[in-house]
Amino acid sequence: MKGDIDIRKELYANIVLSGGTTMFPGIADRMQKDVSALAPSNMKIRIVAPPERKYAVWIGGSILSSLATFQSMWISKQEYDESGPSIVHRKCF
Repeated sequence: MKGDIDIRKELYANIVLSGGTTMFPGIADRMQKDVSALAPSNMKIRIVAPPERKYAVWIGGSILSSLATFQSMWISKQEYDESGPSIVHRKCF
């Protein structure tokens, strides 16, 4: 596992499923089983599968786009043409 060792415990305990592909029946149980097989045996694993997860990605994007600070992350075609994909890292992270 490559995640920061200091936050792994919190990450394992807070896995949230989102998006339409997580709507398959039994996906939360499958994720629980698969992640448990990869994690240390003493690690608490919690998979959260909210009922509205089908639209969670869209809702999050909608909220992000309504923030005043989001406009500073916009990338024009000209900026992309001049800098390539690296412009995303400079403006968004």
